[in-house]
Amino acid sequence: MKETQAWLEYCKSLAPAVIETCTKVPVSSGPGAFVKALGEALPEWKFRHVMSRGGWYRLGGILDINGYRVSDSLESWVEAALDERDGDFAKLTDDFIDKKLYATRLVGQTHYLVASADESTDGFLQLEIEDLQEMRVHRLFANDPGTLEELVDPRGNADQPVPVGLPFYTFRRIQHIGAFLKRMLVQKPEAAPVHRMIEDWTKSSAGAASTFYNHWVIATREHLDRYHQTVFRAQPIAALAGAAPEFEVDKSTSGLDLHAALGHFDRESGYPMAWYFHMLTSKAVPHWVAQTVVEDSLAGFAYLPQRDVDVVRGWLHRPYSI
Repeated sequence: MKETQAWLEYCKSLAPAVIETCTKVPVSSGPGAFVKALGEALPEWKFRHVMSRGGWYRLGGILDINGYRVSDSLESWVEAALDERDGDFAKLTDDFIDKKLYATRLVGQTHYLVASADESTDGFLQLEIEDLQEMRVHRLFANDPGTLEELVDPRGNADQPVPVGLPFYTFRRIQHIGAFLKRMLVQKPEAAPVHRMIEDWTKSSAGAASTFYNHWVIATREHLDRYHQTVFRAQPIAALAGAAPEFEVDKSTSGLDLHAALGHFDRESGYPMAWYFHMLTSKAVPHWVAQTVVEDSLAGFAYLPQRDVDVVRGWLHRPYSI
């Protein structure tokens, strides 16, 4: 297996082919067409689409009433205009309140694609592609803004968004997840919850039955703290089409009834021990279930394999959540 730094450099070398694919494939053709085109560009990697996350946007630029682009960056434009007026927000408003300028935003969703790199639980490449569309939104200064936020991103804006061009794909990042998690450990040797989750997957029936990235992606983030040191974050996200399965049992449930409820949850999720991993990452399954499962095991109700009981018992001795 490549060393962490080698994976970082290797993933960078794949980016140009991904970027080129983004420019060639229309969003209207769907993620499947993108995966096919990517397979032709990078035949050594068998990427597949596992999930999409939408409902987000970021600030865009500025257009005039005729659609002419005044600026590609609303934030940079406002910052420069304020600097020219020595930070006088009221003067900025007075100077532009009669101008018909419109803010845009990029509305999108993130597509997660994965490909196996080795046999380890976190040994996979994860590619993030954004599907974006620029929308013209509110007219600048028309709401007589009193703050910068009210100017660039007012709440309760009643203007109807108007599309500016067609949706398009753009490259976000590609990384080896195992290498990223190792970078976290270099920064802070104590295992984070995500490391423990990966370990629990490997030890449990889930790891024996299915591949981690069939059911989860890892949302990663890097930022600088006040000491200018890089801080790494990793958040597992269930690759579900919709919400987690329902787990409607009360706290008194145990034995065969609890076994049936856990089995139903796992079947709906598509792999064993799904209830445990959703207990770690969401409120879909309450924490009392872990205690009851171990008590049932001690009482002779052996409805879970011993390795799964051992994982749950380990969690009870040292709980964590993500």
